[in-house]
Amino acid sequence: MKTTYFSIALTFGSATAYSASSRWSAPGPNDVRAPCPMLNALANHGFLPHDGKSITENKTVAALGSALNIDQELASFLFGFAVTTNPKPNATTFDLNHLSRHNVLEHDASLSRKDAHFGAPDVFDQETFNQTRAYWTGDIIDIQMAANARVARLMTSNLTNPEFSMSPLGDDFSIGETAAYIAILGDRKAGTVPKSWVEYLFENERLPYELGFAKKKEAMTLDALVEMIRRLRLVEPLPKY
Repeated sequence: MKTTYFSIALTFGSATAYSASSRWSAPGPNDVRAPCPMLNALANHGFLPHDGKSITENKTVAALGSALNIDQELASFLFGFAVTTNPKPNATTFDLNHLSRHNVLEHDASLSRKDAHFGAPDVFDQETFNQTRAYWTGDIIDIQMAANARVARLMTSNLTNPEFSMSPLGDDFSIGETAAYIAILGDRKAGTVPKSWVEYLFENERLPYELGFAKKKEAMTLDALVEMIRRLRLVEPLPKY
């Protein structure tokens, strides 16, 4: 299960919430972004370099720790996956748009992006996201709703994309992304998260400080993420694609 989770790395900071919120700015014409709305939010708030380029391990650890209280061991582990998307041999940095390279870490059946067969996977797609959130049927997203939405996206992609593929690593990242928005934005013990916070993050690529979100006091660890994934697997409603 340790092959699961770069896209998870992402939400807020209590001590830095006001300053981070006030310094948010949208990407400029020379900035690059990822297929992950949470990482894009970190760049828009300035936790990661705003241009999205030349991100080192130290910058990754600092950003994930200060914004999200991701522990250092997990942050370094996640950086190790991200840097593999840099097409240069033996790279020690990555750019956010490197994460869009199809079937490296990026995968079909995104919650908010078109499959690479249909368009650029780093661009938010409202129609795709509308399908996802149609399965979030209450004001609070629980584990069953989250699992239903992910499986629906897998089925739609499989049925409509003639080049659909999903490697074991891609599937790990897919479910890890769902686990992350619950575990990082919401209540880990209950397995719930306010729907408005998740929608705000995806649609604005901005951390929802204004809605009441703050960085958790308890650090996010690999064990916590694996446990949330386990709980999602238990309630997935349909067989494997």
